[in-house]
Amino acid sequence: MNLKEISKKLIKGDFSSLLGFANGNKNVHPSEVAKMLYSVPADTALKAFQSLPANTQGKVFSYVDILLQKDIVKHSTKQKASHILNELSSDDRIAFYSSVKGVERSSFLELLNEKNKDAVHDILGYPDNSVARLINTEFATIDREITIAEAIEHLRKNHKDNETANVIYVVDKDGKLIDDIPVRRFILNDPSKKVADILDGYCVSLKMTETKEAAVAKFMEYDRVVLPVTNTDNVLLGVLTVDDVLDVAEQKYTKEIQNFGGVEGLDYPYVKTSFFALIKKRATWLIILFVGEMFTATAMGYFDAEISKAVVLALFVPLIISSGGNSGSQAATLIIRAMSLKELTIKDWWFVMRREILSGLTLGFILGTIGFIRIAVWQNLHLYNYGEHWALLATTIFLSLIGIVMWGTLSGSMIPIVLKKFNIDPATSSAPLVATLVDVTGLVIYFSIAAIILKGTIL
Repeated sequence: MNLKEISKKLIKGDFSSLLGFANGNKNVHPSEVAKMLYSVPADTALKAFQSLPANTQGKVFSYVDILLQKDIVKHSTKQKASHILNELSSDDRIAFYSSVKGVERSSFLELLNEKNKDAVHDILGYPDNSVARLINTEFATIDREITIAEAIEHLRKNHKDNETANVIYVVDKDGKLIDDIPVRRFILNDPSKKVADILDGYCVSLKMTETKEAAVAKFMEYDRVVLPVTNTDNVLLGVLTVDDVLDVAEQKYTKEIQNFGGVEGLDYPYVKTSFFALIKKRATWLIILFVGEMFTATAMGYFDAEISKAVVLALFVPLIISSGGNSGSQAATLIIRAMSLKELTIKDWWFVMRREILSGLTLGFILGTIGFIRIAVWQNLHLYNYGEHWALLATTIFLSLIGIVMWGTLSGSMIPIVLKKFNIDPATSSAPLVATLVDVTGLVIYFSIAAIILKGTIL
């Protein structure tokens, strides 16, 4: 039975298919059950979750979205909610409590046992964007002076089989991190060897106060699936796994794409965001851009005399301003992405400026040439009559496109760097924002060039 068929049955209140899907097939991952719940309305998803056996509920809980998680906790008995939250892995538990605020967080904290409550309190004391908010405090440690055989026996007796057990950490008597050892090294070495003999002396780690973005960059740089997290004294406090880092990367890039499209970052997935919340997120930028575009009308009003004398100039306004906006959006996209990948920093502004000025001139020349040829062809094939001064008009379009495209690429490349300089997310220099800026200034460039070249002829 496929997802669509199960979803239809769930909506009708028939949860037997979900139970069969979750319990009858050992190859089904809890995330697939969560996907089933995601595909139906919230009230149906809650009832479907509650119909699952207790041992399955705990596994599925960490994969459903935060809105359903809160509903589950609110509508479960205190005993059941407490069991689910206390049985979560530490990183999933922290993720849940980081997503709830105020009174709601306080009431949910009362559902934890004292050990977990203290651990959550400690982690929540760190900034929202810190690595501490993602760590898993369940990790395996050993002493460097024991043999591999002794280490394996120690791990078997004292540690759970979980996602963090792929790498074992060597610590001293004070809990300070010495090195990390992949499990494969225990298997492929002689059991009589000491742990100290298989250390490579190189251990990449994160600090609790480092940002989530820094963690993503470090995982990418070193191709790791798990990294240890320490405090300022190098005491091992937890580990960060790649699945949590991938979630951070997805959230970060989703927000950047939304910002770049002229939308405030959504707090929840699109399908789970209420109509009025969606309107609010979109309206703010639309209003800002609309006000900005008003200056376009002001600019055209300023050149009203020129337009009234040569109405033909107005024919090319969409062509001119769209070319500038498009080139600016291209440049902004390239620079923002390069900065995101650490290929560029604000110190590279002069390199970027020189490169984009040359790029703008070249691209403007290409578009200007096409524009010039277009007017010449239309005039000589009698497809449109631009008048006896058509060559001057074509020259105006040619030079205007060079100037406007160059200005567009320069603006689009410099705005993200300026924003970064003032610690503002460069993604907020959205394509619509750059386009609006270039629209206004592009008109000024266009009509100024026209006033100079066409003076004494059609103007």
